[in-house]
Amino acid sequence: MTDSIMSKAATMEIPINSNGDTGTLTEDDSLEQAAKLQWSLDEKVGSSRGTRDLQQVMVSGPNLNETSIVSGGYGGTAEGIIPTSSIKGPAVHYNAEFNKRIPVTGLGSNMHHSSSSSSMTAEETTRGVAVEKLETVKKWGLNTYKCTKQMISERFGRGSRTVDLELEAQIEVLRDTKRKYENVLRLARALTNHFYNMVQTQHALGDTFADLSQKSPELRDEFGYNAETQKLLCKNGETLLGAINFFVSSINTLVNKTMEDTLMTIKMYENARLEYDAYRSDLEELSMGPRDAVAMARIEAAQQQYQVQKDKYERLRSDVAIKLKFLEENKVKVMHKQLLLFHNAISAYFAGNQQQLEQTLKQFNVKLKPPGADKPSWLEEQ
Repeated sequence: MTDSIMSKAATMEIPINSNGDTGTLTEDDSLEQAAKLQWSLDEKVGSSRGTRDLQQVMVSGPNLNETSIVSGGYGGTAEGIIPTSSIKGPAVHYNAEFNKRIPVTGLGSNMHHSSSSSSMTAEETTRGVAVEKLETVKKWGLNTYKCTKQMISERFGRGSRTVDLELEAQIEVLRDTKRKYENVLRLARALTNHFYNMVQTQHALGDTFADLSQKSPELRDEFGYNAETQKLLCKNGETLLGAINFFVSSINTLVNKTMEDTLMTIKMYENARLEYDAYRSDLEELSMGPRDAVAMARIEAAQQQYQVQKDKYERLRSDVAIKLKFLEENKVKVMHKQLLLFHNAISAYFAGNQQQLEQTLKQFNVKLKPPGADKPSWLEEQ
């Protein structure tokens, strides 16, 4: 009898109404049933055993996590039973320090929202870069088309060209001067190579004469005179080579650096002139067309582009004029010094005036390289 009562108490089900509230308790449920069970057990088996059985009943009673919710009363069918363990609410974390429950779903949603925001930001950045590149390519293509059209028109004599006669004449003089100075540089390098070979030959010839002077007693004096002469000529030739190398280095700097820098600015100026004429021609064509709203908007945009190109053209024209002026002054100063050095060194060498040759190098601060300085080291030869 006791086992059947305990089994019945362990399998109790709590009926609820449709709103989720507890319904009217039957005689098998609630605390009254537990009290009656306590009283019955105390009478039959004694107070101590009744208490122990009651504790066993309470321990083996229904688990709240496994309590079933039924739509009918006690003893209803198994249909419609929903285990409460299958009903999962939002998971929470318990923070003992702040006595707060933090929903796990909240953290997950924040992380998802953050990742979504970062991905959207990266996508917007990529899209902005792509749009910027597209606009750059579009502007470059339009500018190239207009400049090509202008250049073809000028070549066929159908387009007008902006010309600064004074500046163009100076540019043409510079280009002609550069060609002539390049020729001087080429010839000076050829002279250096030939003279270097002659000095090396004189050096070898002097060594040979000196050797023969030791081995030929009957011609010792004659070989000795020639050996000393060749060694003196070799020494003076090395001094002259130092002067010529200094001359070649200065001309090379003037031609391939100073003049070339000015010509690069001139090239930029000519490109700006072509762009200026292209946008000027475009503005003139639009001005001769209709004057509706769309055409006026195009004319206004063309006017702005024309003004930008005009400012660029005038700025570069001013830069070219300034560089041409300074280049001319620098060229005169450099060439005056180098031509005087070249003349004095050549004259002193062929006159056999060793003192004047050395004085010329001191006058122009030309430092000679020590013998064997041009020869690569053994590390470079490996």
